[in-house]
Amino acid sequence: MPGIKKLIFFMVLLMGTSAFSQEIGVQFYTFREQFKKDVPGTLQLIAKMGIKEVEGGGSYGLPDAEFKEMLKKNGLKIISVGADFDELAKDPQKAVDEAKKYGAKYVMCAWVPHAKEFTIDDAKKAVEVFNTAGKLLAANGIKFCYHAHGYEFRPYGDSNLFDYLMKELNPKYVNFEMDVFWMKHPGQDPVALLEKYPHRFLLMHLKDRKPGTPGNLDGNADVESNVVLGSGDVGIAAIMKAAKKAGVEHYFIEDESSRSVEQVPQSLAYLKTLPVK
Repeated sequence: MPGIKKLIFFMVLLMGTSAFSQEIGVQFYTFREQFKKDVPGTLQLIAKMGIKEVEGGGSYGLPDAEFKEMLKKNGLKIISVGADFDELAKDPQKAVDEAKKYGAKYVMCAWVPHAKEFTIDDAKKAVEVFNTAGKLLAANGIKFCYHAHGYEFRPYGDSNLFDYLMKELNPKYVNFEMDVFWMKHPGQDPVALLEKYPHRFLLMHLKDRKPGTPGNLDGNADVESNVVLGSGDVGIAAIMKAAKKAGVEHYFIEDESSRSVEQVPQSLAYLKTLPVK
């Protein structure tokens, strides 16, 4: 009961404060466990949190028309949909069709298949696949973004494979979705990356990390290390300030912990305390 009371308190707090200058959405993966049990109820829950923009993909086993009607009923707009790497390589038109189905203006890919370590050969394949798929998406009025997971920061030449991707991916067709957790986890500074590559990060996943969590270059972490925004070591306040200057267009909270239903309203409340400049 205390947890429910706290959730209600934060919902009331959110509805009683002024609106963001920038809309804050949520990645559907945040509520993956809830969707398994109750799709309509989960969409209602998201809407009650004051969220209007979402990143998703698929209809959770429901007919497309029924799911789209539920989205409309709850005032939820799909901004971005996910696409599988192999699908992009074999038939990128499927990503175009999926985005158009929901009226999404962005497609993102969150993983490049690789063995234990991400290599230059993996990066070269990603460049070929992404530039080709991105060109098709752009021709259909859709922006394509790659969501890095930290394994891209393995050393390469006098820099790393992430810098290689930035150099080789054509910004006309391919840009990035910055997950701030996955920039911090391999030891990078999200603010420095936003400043180094302005207008290359069009989308952003907002996620904070429990202080003391050991990082790595594997793209893996304990989901329970995800904490309320502003209570971790990622540096959300500075990131939000830098993100606006760097041209980030849409933001999505992605809380992978088992506490997401309680934490997301708290994270939204924290964001409302930040300066809007």
